[in-house]
Amino acid sequence: MVTSNAVSALVEPFTLGFVQRAMVGGALVAVLCGVVGTWVVIRGMAFLGEALAHGMLPGVALATVLGAPALVGGAVSAVAMSIGISALQRRGKLSYDTSIGMLFVSMLALGVIIISHSGSFATDATSILFGDILAITSVDLVLLTAAVVVGLAIAVAFHRPLVALALDPRIAAVLDLGPRSARAGLVALVTLAVVASYQAVGSLLVVGLLLAPAVAAGQWTTRIPTRMVLAAILGALSVFVGLLVSWHAATAAGASVAATAIVMSGLSWLLRIMFTAFTSREQWSAAPA
Repeated sequence: MVTSNAVSALVEPFTLGFVQRAMVGGALVAVLCGVVGTWVVIRGMAFLGEALAHGMLPGVALATVLGAPALVGGAVSAVAMSIGISALQRRGKLSYDTSIGMLFVSMLALGVIIISHSGSFATDATSILFGDILAITSVDLVLLTAAVVVGLAIAVAFHRPLVALALDPRIAAVLDLGPRSARAGLVALVTLAVVASYQAVGSLLVVGLLLAPAVAAGQWTTRIPTRMVLAAILGALSVFVGLLVSWHAATAAGASVAATAIVMSGLSWLLRIMFTAFTSREQWSAAPA
């Protein structure tokens, strides 16, 4: 009886069409974020992901006010910010993090100004910042599938240059692997992941899904492809558990998914410490006296 109730609690939410679409859409986002997030963690580009997530705000806000597709507005805004970061670095002679910080605050302020000028500030702000994974439609699933295909294609095309860039930019230059092109490809990947993930968890929580599964996976493997696959699996599991928590605890779905991903990262770290300690003890016990 207890087992039957437990299975019923697990299955019940996913008998509904909108929850099924949320699960499929979240899983697609998890695959894309698993691939991109692995490179973000390796390259230490978390700040860029956070900045791009907020850099989408003006475009999304303007599209919401005008009644246009939010994803289109967010994509245009994120691309504009990526170009702006590169321009400030080259012509403004600013450091990478300074360029990101300047545009990060500017875009965030502009987005809030646009939202506050509309007649439904609270509703628009909540939707933009926290997303609505339960509102994913069949059209959104098609767009997410296309984003995953494009993201995987870019990741495969730039794999060798990105590996060389992660080791040493000078090595990438000597081997003629195009470090600048690799950086541009990585920025494009981050932009794509942030824009595609917007519907699921919103601009404020997207970085959690981008980083947490990759950090959790990094506790168990150092091989980049394996880490990507494991991060995608953990991300999809976070979506599943987060939707269950949201259903039974009546909490915000997007925030529940992002929080689950963070908790899973912490548990992964704790399990790794316990596993390392247990392995060391076994090796110590097996050592000859």
